[in-house]
Amino acid sequence: MGRKSLFFLLLIFFIFPEVSNAQCAMCRAVVESETDGKTAEGINNGIVYLMAIPYILVAGLFFFIYKKMKG
Repeated sequence: MGRKSLFFLLLIFFIFPEVSNAQCAMCRAVVESETDGKTAEGINNGIVYLMAIPYILVAGLFFFIYKKMKG
Protein backbone atom coordinates (compact mmCIF):
# COMPACT_ATOMS: atom_id res chain seq x y z
CA MET A 1 0.00 0.00 0.00
CA GLY A 2 1.41 3.36 -0.99
CA ARG A 3 2.00 6.29 1.29
CA LYS A 4 -0.85 8.27 -0.20
CA SER A 5 -3.29 5.38 0.31
CA LEU A 6 -2.18 4.91 3.90
CA PHE A 7 -2.45 8.64 4.59
CA PHE A 8 -5.94 8.74 3.06
CA LEU A 9 -7.06 5.75 5.11
CA LEU A 10 -5.77 7.27 8.36
CA LEU A 11 -7.38 10.59 7.48
CA ILE A 12 -10.75 8.87 6.99
CA PHE A 13 -10.44 7.12 10.37
CA PHE A 14 -9.62 10.41 12.10
CA ILE A 15 -12.40 12.34 10.39
CA PHE A 16 -15.03 9.63 10.91
CA PRO A 17 -14.10 7.82 14.16
CA GLU A 18 -17.44 6.00 14.30
CA VAL A 19 -16.35 4.00 11.23
CA SER A 20 -13.48 2.45 13.18
CA ASN A 21 -15.58 1.89 16.33
CA ALA A 22 -16.93 -1.51 15.27
CA GLN A 23 -18.09 -4.52 17.26
CA CYS A 24 -18.00 -8.28 16.80
CA ALA A 25 -21.26 -10.10 16.06
CA MET A 26 -21.64 -11.60 19.55
CA CYS A 27 -21.01 -8.29 21.30
CA ARG A 28 -23.44 -6.54 18.99
CA ALA A 29 -26.17 -9.12 19.78
CA VAL A 30 -25.69 -8.63 23.53
CA VAL A 31 -25.78 -4.85 23.22
CA GLU A 32 -28.86 -4.82 21.01
CA SER A 33 -30.75 -7.01 23.49
CA GLU A 34 -30.23 -4.48 26.30
CA THR A 35 -31.66 -0.98 26.51
CA ASP A 36 -28.86 0.60 28.55
CA GLY A 37 -26.42 2.69 26.49
CA LYS A 38 -23.72 2.34 29.13
CA THR A 39 -23.29 -1.35 28.33
CA ALA A 40 -22.59 -0.61 24.68
CA GLU A 41 -20.06 2.05 25.58
CA GLY A 42 -18.32 -0.31 28.00
CA ILE A 43 -18.11 -3.10 25.44
CA ASN A 44 -16.72 -0.72 22.81
CA ASN A 45 -14.05 0.53 25.21
CA GLY A 46 -13.13 -3.03 26.15
CA ILE A 47 -12.68 -4.00 22.52
CA VAL A 48 -10.44 -0.99 21.90
CA TYR A 49 -8.29 -1.74 24.95
CA LEU A 50 -7.91 -5.40 23.99
CA MET A 51 -6.92 -4.39 20.47
CA ALA A 52 -4.48 -1.63 21.51
CA ILE A 53 -2.37 -3.45 24.11
CA PRO A 54 -0.62 -5.90 21.72
CA TYR A 55 0.23 -3.05 19.35
CA ILE A 56 1.72 -1.01 22.19
CA LEU A 57 3.81 -3.98 23.38
CA VAL A 58 5.13 -4.71 19.88
CA ALA A 59 5.91 -1.02 19.32
CA GLY A 60 7.84 -0.96 22.61
CA LEU A 61 9.78 -4.07 21.61
CA PHE A 62 10.75 -2.56 18.25
CA PHE A 63 11.73 0.69 19.97
CA PHE A 64 14.13 -1.11 22.31
CA ILE A 65 15.58 -3.16 19.46
CA TYR A 66 16.07 0.03 17.45
CA LYS A 67 17.78 1.77 20.39
CA LYS A 68 20.05 -1.24 20.97
CA MET A 69 21.10 -1.42 17.31
CA LYS A 70 21.71 2.34 17.08
CA GLY A 71 23.65 2.60 20.36
